[in-house]
Amino acid sequence: MGVSLKSSDDDDSGEVSEINVTPFIDVVLVLLIIFMVAAPLSTVDVPVDLPVSNAQPQQRTDEPIYLTVQDDLNLVLGEEAIAREALRAVLDRRTDGNREERIFLRADSAVAYGDLMEVMNSLRDAGYLKIALVGLENTGAAPAAGAAAQP
Repeated sequence: MGVSLKSSDDDDSGEVSEINVTPFIDVVLVLLIIFMVAAPLSTVDVPVDLPVSNAQPQQRTDEPIYLTVQDDLNLVLGEEAIAREALRAVLDRRTDGNREERIFLRADSAVAYGDLMEVMNSLRDAGYLKIALVGLENTGAAPAAGAAAQP
């Protein structure tokens, strides 16, 4: 229903200033139907008959092996400070020569990326390819300066 601001003396053939939303609703409904039909087609569904595995789950080690890179680039394996040259020998002794053992690598936030990569390359050269990087979970609160990170 339109409101006319003209005097009642004029002809009633004036323009109506209402917005006709019927074409808009029609277009939205057509788009909705198109997307409802197209959405299932956009997913890839490849039927695969996966084989059943009878492998036993791997046992978790009681004591994980943590290699820590301190801010002064010293290496600490567990609680023992080690030299970079002795990394392979100490890891072999600690893992009983099992190169499939996962090494958890921790580094101080002040350690440069290149220095961390050197340690990872040393681990790779020693034959340890399963390396897990350890970090803190972001809880939204910033840690206090100088706070030690515990896994």
